[in-house]
Amino acid sequence: MYYWYVFNNRELLVLKTAGGDYEVPCTEECPVSGESAVLDVPVGDMICKAVMLKDKADITCGEWIPARRSLDVLSANHASNAFKALEMLDWNSQTLYCGHCGTRQVLKTKISKYCPQCEVETWAKLSPAVIAVICREDEILLVKSKTVRRDCYVLISGFVELGESLEECLHREVKEETGLKIKNIRYFGSQAWPFPRNVMVGYIAEYDSGELCFQEEEIESGGWFRYDALPQIPDRISISRQLIDAWVCEREKIARSH
Repeated sequence: MYYWYVFNNRELLVLKTAGGDYEVPCTEECPVSGESAVLDVPVGDMICKAVMLKDKADITCGEWIPARRSLDVLSANHASNAFKALEMLDWNSQTLYCGHCGTRQVLKTKISKYCPQCEVETWAKLSPAVIAVICREDEILLVKSKTVRRDCYVLISGFVELGESLEECLHREVKEETGLKIKNIRYFGSQAWPFPRNVMVGYIAEYDSGELCFQEEEIESGGWFRYDALPQIPDRISISRQLIDAWVCEREKIARSH
């Protein structure tokens, strides 16, 4: 029996239990037909199956949910496995051919591929990105990004460039996108983010100096918001929301102590 993480684009197949909870199919054979890719997903001592469909299948039981909702409706383990499965499927589709000679690659291990022509082995890679709460006493810096489709305010974030440390990247991104300098950077946590193959590294930092001057190519609008008067912010599944909630909780404790 295998746990099956079945996707159509960015939607995941889930089943609703008698108790009203959600789970993924657990069967010997794939629960749907028409798959274009099936990969083994190593999770500890067990093997799960990841499937990407060519077309959304007609299903008699279960439902399709956005992959982002996995953390909301599945157990922590299954949500984590679903994210890993989606990352592996994306990696597989993007590395069908050798980047050196163009020969069709073959799986060598569950997370690496091998070119039979030039004998090069390549491994699945992640793209690290930083994201941070930038705070100024009771205020937090939030922006509307031109690259985020949802109608909400988000934190400053950006991809790590070659030769950068995570902290150097954060300083650069904040300066480039807002014109501000920051200080007292504290590590918060990280989150696998399979859209497509990222790991988000979260920080809390304090405003140091500068006047807001947003980068037109990246940011639509933004500003400083009090912890008790926030605009629409990301949903709870994201590390962005976790960072904001942690900072708000911290400010509320300070306010109560006064």
